[in-house]
Amino acid sequence: MAEAKVRVWQVDRAVSLAAQLSAFQRGAGDPTSRWGADGSFTRAAQTPDGPGTLRLVGDPGRSAIRCAAWGPGAEWLLESVPGLLGAGDDPSGFQPRHPAVAAAWRRFAHWRVPRSGLVLDALAPAVIEQKVTGQEAFSGYRRLVRRFGEPAPGPLSGTLWAPPTAKVWAMIPSWAWLQASVDGARSRALVTAATRAGRVEQCADLPVAQARSRLLALPGIGVWTAAEVAQRALGDPDAVSFGDYHVAKDIGWALLGRPVDDGGLAELLEPYSGHRYRVQQLLALAGHRRPRRGPRMAPRTHLPVRTR
Repeated sequence: MAEAKVRVWQVDRAVSLAAQLSAFQRGAGDPTSRWGADGSFTRAAQTPDGPGTLRLVGDPGRSAIRCAAWGPGAEWLLESVPGLLGAGDDPSGFQPRHPAVAAAWRRFAHWRVPRSGLVLDALAPAVIEQKVTGQEAFSGYRRLVRRFGEPAPGPLSGTLWAPPTAKVWAMIPSWAWLQASVDGARSRALVTAATRAGRVEQCADLPVAQARSRLLALPGIGVWTAAEVAQRALGDPDAVSFGDYHVAKDIGWALLGRPVDDGGLAELLEPYSGHRYRVQQLLALAGHRRPRRGPRMAPRTHLPVRTR
């Protein structure tokens, strides 16, 4: 195993890795990421330089984050750390207008909108999560990554996996998608995006509005999916998740005491224009969710059914 490349990033604020990076873990069994008992976060990704693994751990005695990285993408991942931890995010001008938002901001004033710079890395799981339960989406992503990804470089190789490359995503056969409970509409959207990976990854270098327009021009990519990508890969503080099954209801419950639909959400967040995703994530970090009732939906299967 190659020796790790290491770096220490000095920060000008307290950083909670759990709060800052929770959005990057796709379910408790995400094969691309892992939390350590020491509070560290380790994540594998496909970078422009190849696969890499990044491990971050806070130093409680200093305002610093200790970083180690392995693989061909190690240097790229180390360079991405400031953006990942929100160094490029500017919360100036953000003014809480509701008690719940003000309380969440006081509690998580250290949180900043992350920017990974890896667009397909964020797009692939978002497409798989379209219009299905989290349980079904996380299971499908886990199955596809373990089957078509590669062991992550570094000490967790064999237990941590780098996701497939764009070329591999584009070559996954139809029956393998169905075995992972990913229907044809979602698999076609992801395969199409993977075949245009060059233009997709260029979104990281475009102004956010232009990047989102390019994403929305892809077949099968709608407002919700583009927002999920913008929240993680592009560092967009305004990318609210319209079209999500829970987000509008949860924010309405937190701010009004009742669920709202997307129209109500747009009206409710209009005063926060420019920071609407900031409000969404702060409320989520603070645990604002409406009461859930009823049994969980059973995972669906998209495999052919044999008939006599």
